[in-house]
Amino acid sequence: MGKTLDLTLRIWRQKNVATAGAFVTYDLEHIDINASFLEMLDVLNEKLTLSGDDPVAFEHDCREGICGSCGAMVNGKAHGGEKKTTLCQLHMRHFKSGDVIVIEPFRAKALPVVKDLVVNRSALDRIIESGGYISVKTGSAPEANQILVKKDLADQAMDAASCIGCSACVAACPNASAMLFTSAKVVHLGSLPQGSTEAAARVVDMVDQMKTNGFGNCSNEYLCEAACPKDIKVSTIAKMNKWYKQAMTNQRLSE
Repeated sequence: MGKTLDLTLRIWRQKNVATAGAFVTYDLEHIDINASFLEMLDVLNEKLTLSGDDPVAFEHDCREGICGSCGAMVNGKAHGGEKKTTLCQLHMRHFKSGDVIVIEPFRAKALPVVKDLVVNRSALDRIIESGGYISVKTGSAPEANQILVKKDLADQAMDAASCIGCSACVAACPNASAMLFTSAKVVHLGSLPQGSTEAAARVVDMVDQMKTNGFGNCSNEYLCEAACPKDIKVSTIAKMNKWYKQAMTNQRLSE
């Protein structure tokens, strides 16, 4: 048998958004150091189920760092604080036997708790719905080289498109800002010629929707960049702010 850990978990338990939550302590023994963090929670939930207790609710899907479903604060850090790592990619070898691990949901007014570690991220969906589209003709796929894209713009768009919408940036920000998320969506489409038609309206609509949803503004703490599992840079926010200012100026001039 490989090396194992004995752990004490302090997990936030909350029945629903209308019910007050509290930390509950659980002890786990003989956790394989090669298990992922979510696999460790699976072990806990199996133990709770067998004893007749309610298992801990947490989100997951691909468990490969792709979908953005999983996420929680681990010892005060989004996704556990390992660089370029989602919660499902975090492994127990980063902990020591005897550790006390505090696990709680992402905290933000715009991300209310659904149950335990699950939060409602529909506010992020509404930001995308407000402008995350382009005008194209439907039908068969166009020739790949029909619209040429400069490499630097393609790279910029691809870097921004890597955002998986996990909301770690919101949870890490002292102002619960969604600026990094919103800028990633704006810059992804706005960098490409296919997205030029709605470019001005997109940046205004998405930023305004972000404000309406109750997210805070950027205060240049850089914690969003540190927490982002896809390593999206705060320079993306600067680019979005520039485009927003240009769009608002042109809008005023045309009135």
